[in-house]
Amino acid sequence: MSSLVSVTIDGGIATIVMDDGKANVLSHAMWDELEGAFDQAEEAKAIVVLKGRAGIFSGGFDLKEMGKGPENALLLTSRGSKMARRILSFPTPVIGVSTGHCIAMGAFLMLACDYRIGAAGDFKVGLNETIIGMTMHNFGIELARYRLPLNYFNRCVINAEIWSPDDAVPAGFYDRTAPLDSLDQGAAMAAEMFSQLDMNAFNGTKNKSRKGVLELLDHCIELDLIPPSV
Repeated sequence: MSSLVSVTIDGGIATIVMDDGKANVLSHAMWDELEGAFDQAEEAKAIVVLKGRAGIFSGGFDLKEMGKGPENALLLTSRGSKMARRILSFPTPVIGVSTGHCIAMGAFLMLACDYRIGAAGDFKVGLNETIIGMTMHNFGIELARYRLPLNYFNRCVINAEIWSPDDAVPAGFYDRTAPLDSLDQGAAMAAEMFSQLDMNAFNGTKNKSRKGVLELLDHCIELDLIPPSV
């Protein structure tokens, strides 16, 4: 069985790459491998570069798995929330490198990263849940409220506007864009910037400043596991 996620640790940088050969859908198998990759990075105390394959970062949850029933859909969604929450509180910097389309849960992962670089070009970025008939989960709403500018929140979360990479910068999904063939150079520059920080101070400040939102997101994860009919 081929691997969905690769991890390379070199010079204090863990490069984690998602590649399922297609849309990098976030399935249980993908979550398993991402969790293992972040375990390796945390053990190595490495700065993380999280990226997809050329042309796509992630198209979001695996809708085939979501369609297996409400219980499976809730569990898959919860795993995504927990992964994003882990990135938000990860002890070392996490640099998100969006290598193309970045949609739904893929965009939430990007929102969770400490610094985000998006590939310039004809790519789509955003939260399409209300387009495809999904009511946004509590975790997603609150993560978006925390990371997106207020004047873009309704447009992104409720109206499901989809953005070009350049427009995704003021919308709050990316910090900057770069040509696809310059993404690795941009990630290396960001990693070098972060390497100048004291990691104990970074971790302490990151988690202290996010204490309230992390507590709120933990509550949201619990709420989102309750079936809608309850």
